[in-house]
Amino acid sequence: MRPTKIRHAVLWLTVAAYMITYMDRVVISSAVPLIQKELNIDNASMGVILGAFRWGYALFQIPGGWLGDWIGPRKALTMIVIWWSIFTSLTAISWSVASMIVFRFLFGVGESGAFPIATRSLSRWMLPGERGYAQGITHAGSRLGAAITPPIVGAIMLAWGWRSAFWVFGVVGALWAVLWYWYYRDRPSEHSSVNAEELALIQQHIGTGPPPGQRPSVPWKMIFSSPTLWTLCVMYFCYSYCLAIYLDWFPKYLNEARGLNIKTMAFYASLPLFAGTLGDFLGGWISDKLVHTRGLKFGRRVVAVAGFLVAAAGIVPAVLSQSPEACVAFTSLAIFGLEATVGVSWAVPLDIGGDYAGSVSAVMNMCGNIGGAISSTSLGFLVQAFGWNTPFLAAAVACALAAVLFSRIDATRKIFQEA
Repeated sequence: MRPTKIRHAVLWLTVAAYMITYMDRVVISSAVPLIQKELNIDNASMGVILGAFRWGYALFQIPGGWLGDWIGPRKALTMIVIWWSIFTSLTAISWSVASMIVFRFLFGVGESGAFPIATRSLSRWMLPGERGYAQGITHAGSRLGAAITPPIVGAIMLAWGWRSAFWVFGVVGALWAVLWYWYYRDRPSEHSSVNAEELALIQQHIGTGPPPGQRPSVPWKMIFSSPTLWTLCVMYFCYSYCLAIYLDWFPKYLNEARGLNIKTMAFYASLPLFAGTLGDFLGGWISDKLVHTRGLKFGRRVVAVAGFLVAAAGIVPAVLSQSPEACVAFTSLAIFGLEATVGVSWAVPLDIGGDYAGSVSAVMNMCGNIGGAISSTSLGFLVQAFGWNTPFLAAAVACALAAVLFSRIDATRKIFQEA
């Protein structure tokens, strides 16, 4: 009898979660021009609002990852998706800068555990040779969610106003949480649809893990002592610094600096994210192919280094070009390169972290999103002081630095061998 493919169904359910995380977080970026107009918010204050999500998201990464390792991904992911869906919806009742900062911060606290717990949810399911693809396709799902959201939000805003969009997307997240709790199991052996052949295949490659019900303490000292992890963290700081600009501010940039109206802005803002979706998929897929032929170290490293260099090379002409069309075209190339690195980046915590992949990826994502928080918060001030070109050119430098850093990451150096 052939092995069942339940692990692939689990993967696609996780892809849907990734889509929802980015759909919920980019609703506000498409709504920024209308929010600023209605609430009389300048760019600097809007930067603080956008940064509030990222500070909540960054600071609670480790508690979020720990929660997934402690009570298991099934319960943990259900809890946090319901939490952030509530605060996605509550953003619609914001009446001031202060109220919006509170709601966006608490939304970020909820989403903070999403990627670490989702990574942990795959650690007992996906075979080592499937992990680059799995991380690539999940992050492709997140960027696809981000890409399709601006036109949807634009249509909702034009029909019913910007507040309605937050209610709609909050409901979508709550529905997914119900489906996840019903279908997912923390272990393949607990899933009634997994046959003996698939279970044997999984256990042959990744073992059985700790006994059911056991909640081992997370070896934080060993995790924080890993040189590979800290190089990974600084690299991901650079990545997230760059990505936050495009997720949080690119629609506003197209509207204010390039003179596009809401409808055209929404369409153009989605194009680089579609390119990023392709980059996510191809980056993870190519990495796994190279892992099979050239080994884990080479397969992870070469894709990420190349992606960051493409991103740096695309950002500069995008900023300096005169036409909006050329700007969007070069930005799409840059985001393609940037996103080709992300599946590889998230495969590395699985490679080096094992059963503690949730906690390891949480540390990486915390450091990364501190970079994103600094980027989103400071951009409004930078634009008011130096104009729109400065933050984008800084992002190009960050990508070049990330390429250098990833050239030093060795995915074969497992944390427990390094300590």
